[in-house]
Amino acid sequence: MGIAHDLGVVRLGNRLPSPIRTLRARSFPYRAPTVPGGVEPPEALRRTGVDFDTGWSRRWAARMCRAAIVEGPMRAMVQVLASPHRTGTDRLADLDGPAVFASNHHSHIDTPLLLTSIPEPWRHKVVVGAASDYFFGSRAAGATAALVMGAIPIERARVGRRSADLAAGLIDDGWSLLIYPEGGRSPDGWGQPFRGGAAYLSVRCGVPVVPIHVGGTGSILRKGRTMPQPAEATVTFGTPMRPEDDERAPRFASRIEDAVTALADEASTDWYSARKRAHASTSGTLTGPEVGVWRRQWALGGRRRTPSTRSRRWPDL
Repeated sequence: MGIAHDLGVVRLGNRLPSPIRTLRARSFPYRAPTVPGGVEPPEALRRTGVDFDTGWSRRWAARMCRAAIVEGPMRAMVQVLASPHRTGTDRLADLDGPAVFASNHHSHIDTPLLLTSIPEPWRHKVVVGAASDYFFGSRAAGATAALVMGAIPIERARVGRRSADLAAGLIDDGWSLLIYPEGGRSPDGWGQPFRGGAAYLSVRCGVPVVPIHVGGTGSILRKGRTMPQPAEATVTFGTPMRPEDDERAPRFASRIEDAVTALADEASTDWYSARKRAHASTSGTLTGPEVGVWRRQWALGGRRRTPSTRSRRWPDL
C-alpha cells in the first residue's frame, strides 16, 4: 500500500485522496538530517578547488573537443599574438612515453603557446597543472579550464597529497604533465625560484623532465594586464633530464631551474655560447639581481636581444 498504508489511509478505488497524492509525489527527507550530540558531523562535499573532479575531461568526447580547440582557434590566436619561434624539438627524438614538461611562467598565454608547441605524440595526451585556487575557484571556471586546457587542480602553496596523487596517477596511466615550477606568473618580469613539484613527480613516477624556456610572453599579456598586445615569443625545448641515483627532489629542482636558465641564455644569444656559460656556471639566473625594485626594472628593460653580445650576464626572458 506504500505511503497510504503507512499513514493508515484506505484507497478509494484506484485513486488516493489528493493530499496523499501530493505527499507521495514529494521526496524525503525535506531537509538534511540532524547530527546527534557528541557525534562529529561529516565533512561537507566540496566540488571546487583541489576537490574539483576532472575525470570527465579525459574521456573520448572531451578529448576530441579539446583537440579541435587546440588545433583550431587556440593555434590561430597564438599565431596572431605571439608569432612563435620554436626550437629544440629535435632534443625530444629519443624521448619515449610520458614526461613532465617544466617551464618558466610569465603570462596566461604561456599555456596556449605551449599546448600548441609541444610536439606529437605528447600534445594531445598532456594535462596542465593549474592553480586550484585560481582556475578552480568556481565550477564554471573549473569546467572551462578542464575542457579547454586539460587542466587539473594543483595546490601551488605546497605539494599537497591529493594533487600529487592525482598527477602521479595520470602519469602512471600514460599522460604527460605540463607544470610551472615557479608556482605562478612573474610579478615583475623576472622569474621566481623553482619549487619541487616537477622534480618530486619525476622521482616518484620515474619519468624524465623536459625543461622549457618561454620568452616574450610577458610583453604580450603580463600579470595585471587584461588586453593582450601582439609581440614575438620564443619556445626553447631542452634535453630531457632524469634524477641521479638517490637524488632528492629539492636538488633535482635546482638542476631543472639551471637548465631553464641555460635555455634562456640560448634563446638570447646562441647555442654554443650558452653551453659554454652553462658549463662554467655563468649563465646568470632567472630570478634577476638581488637589488632594489627600480634597479631590477632597469636591468630588465635595458636588455636587448643581441646575438653577438658575449658579455651578457642576465638572460633575456
